[in-house]
Amino acid sequence: MNESVPAARVLPELCSFGAVALAELIRRRDVSAVEVMRTHLDHIERVNPAVNAIISLRPRDELLAEARKADEALARGDTVSPLHGVPQAIKDLALTKGLRTTFGSHLFADFVPDQDAIIVERMRAAGALIIGKTNVPEYGYGSNSYNPIFGLTRNAYDQSRVGGGSSGGAAVALALRMLSVADGGDMGGSLRNPAAFNNVFGFRPSQGLVPAETLDPFYGQMAVEGPMGRSIDDVAMLLSVQAGSDPRAPLSYDDPRLTQWRSLRQTLAGVRFGWLGDLGGHLPFEPGVLELCQEASRLLEAAGGQVEPATIAFDPERLWQAWVTLRSHSISGRHQNDYGNPETRRLLNPQTIWEIENGQSRSGLAVYEAGLARGAWHKALLRAFERFDFLLLPSAQVFPFEAETRWPTEIAGRRMDSYHRWMEVVIGPTFAGAPAVSVPAGFNEAGLPMGLQIIAAPRRDADLLAVASLYEKLCPWLSRLPALLS
Repeated sequence: MNESVPAARVLPELCSFGAVALAELIRRRDVSAVEVMRTHLDHIERVNPAVNAIISLRPRDELLAEARKADEALARGDTVSPLHGVPQAIKDLALTKGLRTTFGSHLFADFVPDQDAIIVERMRAAGALIIGKTNVPEYGYGSNSYNPIFGLTRNAYDQSRVGGGSSGGAAVALALRMLSVADGGDMGGSLRNPAAFNNVFGFRPSQGLVPAETLDPFYGQMAVEGPMGRSIDDVAMLLSVQAGSDPRAPLSYDDPRLTQWRSLRQTLAGVRFGWLGDLGGHLPFEPGVLELCQEASRLLEAAGGQVEPATIAFDPERLWQAWVTLRSHSISGRHQNDYGNPETRRLLNPQTIWEIENGQSRSGLAVYEAGLARGAWHKALLRAFERFDFLLLPSAQVFPFEAETRWPTEIAGRRMDSYHRWMEVVIGPTFAGAPAVSVPAGFNEAGLPMGLQIIAAPRRDADLLAVASLYEKLCPWLSRLPALLS
């Protein structure tokens, strides 16, 4: 642990509540939104300097004024929504009207949008009070949240380690009770990796469930936005706020089963889980990761679930190469103007340049063939779900690594051939548009957290929430607080 961190900190009671409970306290007027806001801002002031999770924090007087308006609405008897009066910081990749959105890049250091992203629009409508942003890697590329504007986000449990990414600020803020629930996005595990690294839940929804307005709304669909929380109740509540069709996202859809998720499964008895492990030796893991996740899966067995080894009839290297091709192709198009201008190119980090040049090197035929591979993978995954109700994988291939390391270049003696190869374990659900949730899987001997992915068939998000909630009831690590809160 980092010995420079103060040893004693007290967690305010109001900061210990999840979003559902906190909103209920405000709604019943057991506590005022002003008191909630003041308590959270005080807590952020004490804790955030050690981890750098929340950025672009708005002025206190503005936030307290908004909280007073929330209290006045309750006093008038206005109908209120699920996040009424709850402080919320938005991932710095999502547009926030009137609030700086940098994408972690010097090119957007002073960018203040004139509109909200769809999820932000919906969260505001649900009563959330936007206090600031959460830190990200530049443009969200990579699972380590550092950038040239705000610097590095450190792990909630060990400040000498990274907090993960790209929703690293969100996960660390959650774990340290600076936020009661958080939003994030996920293309290459960005809701799952940081959740695993900080002992919280990160839910990647099915493709299209949460709408996002993009430059080309019919292309890609690998990146999705979704919720993170310290409980599945909070995750489900925020997902219900974020989800649902929107004409600005023509491939988005409604899922009425989200309102019924609690009733879908009352027990794990007879539920079939397929343990994918290291994909037949394809994936390298830091020692202890597989063992910890297998131990976590035994909680499912103890509750009556059936956990068996599983394989998917698909070449994992073909899956990886196709994912890299489609990812780089979409990213290179996004940045082509900045790359083509020498003045702006010098402000792009190595990961972004790697993605651009890799995308530009791919032929149209290669992109087409990657699309065919994606379709074939989707079918192969569906066949696996004919045998199993859910699939299991670790959420990361390494434990949180040292803060000075940008990304792991080697795992278990195997060289990583790109800045993101070490995150390969998360790409399967992404490529198939399937929902996956990272649930806490415990801690290693060094006190570093890890997560377990539970994966469902596409558009079975409600079933996944139900099973994750049952797992949560068995999970003995959720009450383990970071030392900063002791």
